[in-house]
Amino acid sequence: MSEAQPPAPPPSSHGRPKGIKLALQGGGSHGAFTWGVLDRLLEDERLEIEAISGTSAGAMNAAVLASGHASGDRQGARAALDAFWGEIGREATWSLIQRTPLDRLFGNWRIDNSPGYIAMDMLGRVFSPYQLPDGLNPLKDVLEKAVDFDAIRYACRIGLHIGATSVRTGKVKVFENREVCIEAVLASACLPFLFRAVEVKGEAYYDGGYVGNPAIWPLIYAPGSRDIVIVQVNPVFREAVPTTAREIQDRVNEITFNSSLIAEMRAINFVNRLIAGGKLDPSEYRHTNMHLIDGTDVMVDLHASTKLNAEPEFLTYLKGLGRTAADKWLEQDFDKIGAAGTCNIAQQYL
Repeated sequence: MSEAQPPAPPPSSHGRPKGIKLALQGGGSHGAFTWGVLDRLLEDERLEIEAISGTSAGAMNAAVLASGHASGDRQGARAALDAFWGEIGREATWSLIQRTPLDRLFGNWRIDNSPGYIAMDMLGRVFSPYQLPDGLNPLKDVLEKAVDFDAIRYACRIGLHIGATSVRTGKVKVFENREVCIEAVLASACLPFLFRAVEVKGEAYYDGGYVGNPAIWPLIYAPGSRDIVIVQVNPVFREAVPTTAREIQDRVNEITFNSSLIAEMRAINFVNRLIAGGKLDPSEYRHTNMHLIDGTDVMVDLHASTKLNAEPEFLTYLKGLGRTAADKWLEQDFDKIGAAGTCNIAQQYL
């Protein structure tokens, strides 16, 4: 093995962990894939999570992890994530998918004809949330049980960045540790066709995915490691051209929620190239090592309706996929953390 890629040190209390920052996408219950990724990364004592930027389900994962980490370090964070997703599975009040016994037997998660999903989809096309009774967000109670927001604000060593979209300005609002509250996390996951805008200190917000899914720039500006790991659950590329009305709408949503990420990755690639070419002063501009743990090779086969599937079996299935993906990334790319990026930005996003 060359000197440029020394062997990874074994987990030890004497070895200094490698710092990383995490960028977590949103995607409804597909966030359980990210749960699995986080569980595996927290398990590895060679790593230290310095900061997290999250949107929607990514924001919930980030808040739960940060809360658990504040009181119980990495094991506390893992336990908090397990408890949060376990509660989601038990309550399942937001799950509108019901599978047949045959589906359960063969593990068929590729469902596109759920009556509940179709009804919700039609309701969102015809009525505004302001024309319907103001129902409580079913995730609020789960978050209140799972997250100690005081711990995030005053006792958390992990930098937290929760993204939401300002309804008035259309700009991204990033809530950081001292600003993070339950309303900020709910705002980050507020789909405007399903829920009324969430107000935080008099300002109305929609889902952060419209302008940052997730926002990467707060991680670049934050002190510490220059290694950023994107956990991606929304496919950028699809081979087939959609033909039905719902397929077209689903694809438009995917493109919309990935557009800000693609734009930021283009900018990061541009700056990295200028630094490498000696056209920018490295003392003033930082080269960013981008990494990717990608779940889209599996998610591409899951219909959009499964983002509302909170069945425990499905969540556990996705967690397992996330752990496997993180394990593969650690095996292949751990040695490069701190030295170089492992994500081919041009191939993946440009």
